[in-house]
Amino acid sequence: MKIKFTFLAVLISVGLFAQNSLLIPSTLSGTSINLTLQNGTYQFYSGTNTTTMGANGNVLGPTLILNKGDFVNFSVNNQIGQTTTIHWHGMHVSPENDGGPHTTIAPNTTWTPSFTIMDKAGTYWYHPHLHTKTNEHVSKGIAGFIIVNDAEEAALTLPRTYGVDDFPLVVQTKDFDASKQIVVPSNSDDVIMVNATIDAALQTPAQVVRFRVLNGSSMRVFNIGLNNNKTFYQIASDGGLLSSSAALTRLQLAPGERADILIDFSGMTGQTVFLKSYASEFSNGIYGATTPGMGPGFTLTGYNPNPLNGTDFNIMQFNVTTQTASPVTSIPTTLATVTPILESTSNITRTLLMSPVDSGPNQLNGDFVINSVAFDLNVINYTIPLGNTEIWSISNNSAIAHPFHIHDVQFFILDRDGVAPAPSEQGRKDVILIKPQETIRFITKFDDFSSDVVPYMYHCHMLFHEDRGMMGQFKVVNTALGVADEVLGNKVSIYPNPTDGKIYINTQSDVTINKVEVFDMLGRSLKTIKNVKKDQAIDLQSFSMGIHFIKMYSNKGIVVKKIVVNH
Repeated sequence: MKIKFTFLAVLISVGLFAQNSLLIPSTLSGTSINLTLQNGTYQFYSGTNTTTMGANGNVLGPTLILNKGDFVNFSVNNQIGQTTTIHWHGMHVSPENDGGPHTTIAPNTTWTPSFTIMDKAGTYWYHPHLHTKTNEHVSKGIAGFIIVNDAEEAALTLPRTYGVDDFPLVVQTKDFDASKQIVVPSNSDDVIMVNATIDAALQTPAQVVRFRVLNGSSMRVFNIGLNNNKTFYQIASDGGLLSSSAALTRLQLAPGERADILIDFSGMTGQTVFLKSYASEFSNGIYGATTPGMGPGFTLTGYNPNPLNGTDFNIMQFNVTTQTASPVTSIPTTLATVTPILESTSNITRTLLMSPVDSGPNQLNGDFVINSVAFDLNVINYTIPLGNTEIWSISNNSAIAHPFHIHDVQFFILDRDGVAPAPSEQGRKDVILIKPQETIRFITKFDDFSSDVVPYMYHCHMLFHEDRGMMGQFKVVNTALGVADEVLGNKVSIYPNPTDGKIYINTQSDVTINKVEVFDMLGRSLKTIKNVKKDQAIDLQSFSMGIHFIKMYSNKGIVVKKIVVNH
């Protein structure tokens, strides 16, 4: 049974705004990060326990504070009783470490990825990414921030004391039934919360304060602003700092998008400021507008009545207090060196089309696909050469806006329907909201990581759409490791495969191997053996477990074989 809003309840939710102290997630830092995914309960409503999931706690997860250049070992222990994954959203890691739907964590097992932090300073996040279960696991509470620091950001005069003048804010809407349990999936998401806190309030010092804002909702888009249209300043987008601060009174954030913003509370001690969503300003066709489809003929079950749709509402309240001992009191103008990728360097343009499975007026209640196909775990939609610079042109042929997210890389927006992006969208991005009948183009480069086995994802970040198949996958391949000649490949074999440490090469009589080179999954050369003799053992015992590539140089050409080391 759904909770019914009375007129008084709507006034309290949208206008008068009771206060609950904002939950500030704890932090983990260093080069060894341990996360335990667990079931729990949490009192969103005083006196009532709601069933939840969390990381290292009952709801949400700790904020991970990492440094660019550090090699970090992670341990993710799954105690939720269901298979899941953890995806490091926005981070540039190998596909084996990315945590997509192929890299599952079974119940009562531990996943141990490890990787070098290659990303620029910025705000990223982690969350489950199991196909058909992403929405449930995220909505129940498994999500956490990742803050990356680097020298370029550290040289700026910015607020960066966590929980004092630098705050993470994950904004979400949820639906609760009459027993105050989370309903998933649902379009009746009429409860707004920040950091799992309904009617959230935060004491902020009378100085410049930094907020790392994440739209962690399943579906809803927010139109961020302050009451009285007070100016705030965006300093970072999904992938890190902008080149200069952008003065704004509105900032649109779709599910999965992040933005670092600065608010100057100087001289406002004792005053109250509201962070709002000005949803009344949305055009039709955005989840959060009065009409979620392009026109009134498109309906979405459960969407109305909902006091959040098409109205301006408070997200949270700031109560301004005295300054800290070392306040930041000015907004920096110049921030970071941002070098967009030149369109002229692109190797290829890929064209993608978002569309409904059923194109009629009831399409919003159905499924959506990309390039007319639903996600298939066993189908690779694109194979991309390592090092490629690509333009992706994505058109939305549906009646509702979709936030498009790509794994592995950050991109630069080239244009929206031929128009250059606004300043707030000129930085590095990994999510972009594409409106109905709109075409966007972005450019990106697929550097550093490749795999013959594990793909990356691209998908709509409206989690209900993603779970129902609005997703595709691509492999980045190192063409330098490709087999030059299929006939030659059939004349050469390696045994045993898998191996516990030693392999032997078997060839037909007309093939002679002159040199052998061993590569890891990233295409890095680990070992070279020259003047290889017949029946010579090649020792791999010093190599880590997993997939490796054996590149053999013969009198007939080059051949590459995949080998699995099991020791």
